[in-house]
Amino acid sequence: MKKSDKIAEIEFLKEKFENSSFFYIADSSELTVDQVNNLRRKCFESDIMMRVSKNTLIKKAMEQVGEDSRYEELYNSLTGPTSLFFCDVANKPAKVFKEFRKGGGEKPFVKAAYIDTAVYLGDESLDQLANIKSKEELIGEIVGLLQSPAKNVISALKSGGGTLAGLLKTLQERGE
Repeated sequence: MKKSDKIAEIEFLKEKFENSSFFYIADSSELTVDQVNNLRRKCFESDIMMRVSKNTLIKKAMEQVGEDSRYEELYNSLTGPTSLFFCDVANKPAKVFKEFRKGGGEKPFVKAAYIDTAVYLGDESLDQLANIKSKEELIGEIVGLLQSPAKNVISALKSGGGTLAGLLKTLQERGE
């Protein structure tokens, strides 16, 4: 790899790390060409960017981002073949990995994940990562919780109004 290519790769990765709150470091080696193409297709459909790069270049890009060594915990994960998965929703890669593994394989193997300043290490965190709720899901739950008391008040008023109308009608009929 030429020095200019290495510099370009570091700059590209640095920009991705600066602009991504969520990314996964995984090992997708030992997959056949068909399996890799299938994984890339699933990632593309889920709006996940998959990038294979050298560990030294990844580490240099992380170091250049700086900010109190926020990626320092991830450095030990940069061994062997490495694939990076960048996304806008924290749980998407984990869900894609789980679906992909239904074919019987153990790859892609999660080495680490960076989720909005939290670091998850090892493949055993895959289930935990898949269960992380997206921002939209959390907002939906909060809105549902906020609407619940209002719905109770409205239904009580409606049922009370029906009772009141029935009482008035009965009184009116007695008065005649």
